[in-house]
Amino acid sequence: MQQSQPQALYTPEQRARRDATQWTLVQGVLAPVQFLVFLVSLYLVLNSLKTGEHTDWALASVVVKTLVLYAIMITGSIWEKVVYGKYLFAHAFFWEDVVSMVVLALHTAYLWVWWQGQWSSADQLWLALAAYGTYAINAAQYIRKLRMARLQKIPEATMASNAQVIS
Repeated sequence: MQQSQPQALYTPEQRARRDATQWTLVQGVLAPVQFLVFLVSLYLVLNSLKTGEHTDWALASVVVKTLVLYAIMITGSIWEKVVYGKYLFAHAFFWEDVVSMVVLALHTAYLWVWWQGQWSSADQLWLALAAYGTYAINAAQYIRKLRMARLQKIPEATMASNAQVIS
């Protein structure tokens, strides 16, 4: 029986475009910034739900997290267009983009209810936690893809070193 090889994330041309575009660096900077904002906000949200203290800070932190999310989603779409020729739903990142749409919808819903002010603070924070849960799933998806991209390099390097030994 023949084992199927995992599908490569990048063709050589896509890898070259990925490595050449400034948007790769932008994503590399924004991703950890967004994760740090997420961790701080998550702490504030959980602390507010537990103690009832600093609720305004918690609510505002979700707004900041959402704005950073919008920034990474817009620049990520540009990156995807440069590398794959599509702003969203390129084959290699289809499911990550699907979950990203749910993440965006929940964060946007949070902004709406926060702006309207008709939900209680606790209900707003629970909605934020739902958005953060989907964000955590989405972040795990992207971390998995980053690992796959790094592993994809290994066979190429191994093949190159093997070619040098043979010649």
